[in-house]
Amino acid sequence: MKGRLIVLEGTDGSGKSTQFARLCQRAQEEGIPFQRLIFPQYQEPSSALLRMYLGGEFGRHPEDVNAYAASTFFAVDRYASWKKVWQKHYEAGGLVLADRYTTSNAVHQASKVPPGQRREFFQWLFDFEYRRLGLPEPDLVLCLDMPTDRAVAMLRQREEATHTHGDIHETDTAYLAACRQAAQEAAALYGWQTVPCLDGAGNLRSIDEIHQAIWQAAEPLLYGKER
Repeated sequence: MKGRLIVLEGTDGSGKSTQFARLCQRAQEEGIPFQRLIFPQYQEPSSALLRMYLGGEFGRHPEDVNAYAASTFFAVDRYASWKKVWQKHYEAGGLVLADRYTTSNAVHQASKVPPGQRREFFQWLFDFEYRRLGLPEPDLVLCLDMPTDRAVAMLRQREEATHTHGDIHETDTAYLAACRQAAQEAAALYGWQTVPCLDGAGNLRSIDEIHQAIWQAAEPLLYGKER
């Protein structure tokens, strides 16, 4: 029996973690049973290589590790989660909500690939994770779209508030801009539903307004109905 997998995606600084928490909270309040996943699993041994990568141990710039190598770091962490945490729940027909997934490699690693080669990278990535590794394909991908300048401002505010410093992805503005472009390309090719973070006048939408758009798109699957 196949379960249902809903993924919330977005570039760094898009407000994704906030929106994922709201989605899970509302599903819980509605009495909808689900399993919650957050990638990467920084607390697990399976994330060792990706933590080294993001921490700059393989180079201080994202491009110092090519898209294919870096993608395998994150894919192994997802595979470990699948085998240890949620395979039985999913195969029993359960609902899974994920903050990031294979789709994050499409966003963050495809940005390193020349635009003319991105489709080839997407094909390699999804074949590798969904067919070679056997991870389930999402039933729905909701991708928050935040302009890069707003995303960077939010990241810097978060760092100041938490007295932390961003990883090699979060501190590279040009890289973040390329990630947004890659996300838009993947969304168009693979039918992801884009959720704009700005309104028609260029103003930041409220957290509640964005949440409502996410809930409306996800609601049929949350209750087990066909898309």
